[in-house]
Amino acid sequence: MNELYTKYLGLDLRSPLIAGSCNLTDNVDNLKEIEKAGAGAVVLKSIFEEEIYLEYASELKKIGPMEENLEFLDYYDVEIRQDNLKRYLGLITSAKAALHIPVIASINCVTSQEWSFFAQKIETAGADALELNLFILPSDLCQSSSDNENTYFEIIRQVIARVKIPVSVKISPYFSNLGRMIQDISASGIKGMVLFNRFYSPDIDIDREIVRSAPKLSSPDDYLLPLRWIGMMANRVECDLAASTGVHDWKSAVKLLLAGAQTVQLVSVLYKEGFKAIADFNTQIVSWMEKKNYAGIEDFRGKLAMGTQINPAEYERVQFMKTFSEYTK
Repeated sequence: MNELYTKYLGLDLRSPLIAGSCNLTDNVDNLKEIEKAGAGAVVLKSIFEEEIYLEYASELKKIGPMEENLEFLDYYDVEIRQDNLKRYLGLITSAKAALHIPVIASINCVTSQEWSFFAQKIETAGADALELNLFILPSDLCQSSSDNENTYFEIIRQVIARVKIPVSVKISPYFSNLGRMIQDISASGIKGMVLFNRFYSPDIDIDREIVRSAPKLSSPDDYLLPLRWIGMMANRVECDLAASTGVHDWKSAVKLLLAGAQTVQLVSVLYKEGFKAIADFNTQIVSWMEKKNYAGIEDFRGKLAMGTQINPAEYERVQFMKTFSEYTK
């Protein structure tokens, strides 16, 4: 058996390395190169909830007074005429025809409005799984933290009620009780969670005195945040955990697997080094496994997760204090 073989969302993967959702996963030619490089799966570039809702709404205006209630689309199949929705479904179908590795579709969601019927279209187009990229910016001062968190569960409820393919959820670390939120989402019926999503953030140009976009690629140290939370939660959830953000070398990928990640998503390193980074990572991971006498990923996955032989303090506050005590002037 392939040394790197693993399962994620119930799917067979030849490698735990997944090409994450980005512009690079938006065309079949790139997807073929990603597969050739040795990726275990691909996550297609996200389609946004707003695109789905607004384009369907333009069609619904022709139907009449029901356009404010999209629930009836379960019974009335509106033809998709808009180019980007048709193109996204076409990308899924073309990718499935061209690739042998699993194809995971992605929707970027911010509300629980009735756009989720589109998940059925994604399933019908042939996607092996669906990743929901969720983030509700807590900027509405009239919304409580409970209100915001309930939106996540409402989105999940609506989507998993409509599809049979496995669903994963990609979340941010910005919750008042992140551990409990991860645990509760894991028990909601989903098959996997991706920790964590990365956002476009605003920055300020002090010379021009304008607001601009901050750098979009991750930094090599960014993997430390998902490492901590995967390490703490790997033995306390009811679904697979995937790592995302800041994986710029093969060693970071191994660390995340040791912490308990089922898979590791790559994006920024693909922009910086090209798709060959996937092949390089796979080769280096196998070499490391051979030196350690590991026959497969399961031989070491989660070996350093909290709840095994690892002192919880290594993932919690004492680790923080120890770090600073080691600094000298």
